[in-house]
Amino acid sequence: MKRAVYPGSFDPVTKGHLDIIERAAAVADELVVGVLNNNEKTPLFSVEERVNMLKDVTSHIPNVRVEAFSGLSVEFCKKCEASFLVRGLRAVTDFEYELQMAQTNRSLERGVDTLFFTTELNYAYISSTIVKEVAFYGGDISGFVPPQVAKHVYAKIGTAKNHEDGV
Repeated sequence: MKRAVYPGSFDPVTKGHLDIIERAAAVADELVVGVLNNNEKTPLFSVEERVNMLKDVTSHIPNVRVEAFSGLSVEFCKKCEASFLVRGLRAVTDFEYELQMAQTNRSLERGVDTLFFTTELNYAYISSTIVKEVAFYGGDISGFVPPQVAKHVYAKIGTAKNHEDGV
């Protein structure tokens, strides 16, 4: 079985993340989406909230499983018995960092390789940070995140707006 892990903070999950999840799930027998619990960051959403949002937006993909984890992604891969780490690339600037991480992970665990997926062009500018900033200032994030995620973001930030899509 070809099992892959797509780790990230997903705070919140974006349409770009979902694009990578769908495409990675198409090439893996099972894709484990690992939601990082990073004690050094203060996320907008708790790990449980992020896991639940991801389970909701990936419920249509039968070979996707969502789990929380802490620590090194490569250790989470070993725990899941995964052979591949999945990473998304939006721009050249992402590649430099991701290449270093892939090489580091390979040196830590020879049995885990990294697969890179380039983000669809219409999602290349989207990041969780941008989503939160736009929402904080009352902007429309419906083009950046699935509708059910937008509702959670607006509710958490306290800037709920009535947009044309019902968010």
